[in-house]
Amino acid sequence: MYSILLSAGWPIWPLLIISIVGLAIVLERSWYLRQIHIFPKNCLETAFSLCNQLLKENKPTDAQISALAQLSPASPLLSCVLKEKLAGNNAEAALEELQAVAQTTWFKLDRYLGTLATIATIAPLLGLFGTVVGMIEIFGSQGAINGAGSPQQLAHGISVALYNTAFGLLIAIPALAAWRGLRAIANQRQRECEEFTRQLFKKLYSRDAK
Repeated sequence: MYSILLSAGWPIWPLLIISIVGLAIVLERSWYLRQIHIFPKNCLETAFSLCNQLLKENKPTDAQISALAQLSPASPLLSCVLKEKLAGNNAEAALEELQAVAQTTWFKLDRYLGTLATIATIAPLLGLFGTVVGMIEIFGSQGAINGAGSPQQLAHGISVALYNTAFGLLIAIPALAAWRGLRAIANQRQRECEEFTRQLFKKLYSRDAK
């Protein structure tokens, strides 16, 4: 592997760096966006239990709602609805506050995905840059121009050009596929958050709508 990196020349190092960054993002996002992480086993049960408790005029404490908010990335949405109802705010005020919390939650779900998309975009360009560098090494010397260039220099220039092109595509294709997959998972988690929050909101504020 090290010999391949040497043959590819210095343009391969930016590709190697972004490949490591991209792999780290894919692993981190794959772990973060798991359903069991966004909605732990006791998260929804706790939220709707506190909701029933609140409807029965047995008001939960602020500590209980704060503890709910710490359970998962999605739980601040659920705790926000409960907190607004406990404070006696109407549906319009609660919805406004909920939208602000939702923006923060969506940001957490989408974190680093833009960087992964950028890696998928620039990897082929960096590979093309390496190709150009390789071609310059082939034709840029006085010996190559006069037709007396050494075979070793010619072979090195060709290897730089081809290795960088291949590495650029080898990074870009999986990065693009991973971005599309993680983007779909993030959208699915967002829809799940919206649905569970809507159910909780409807249950708490259904009387206000009547």
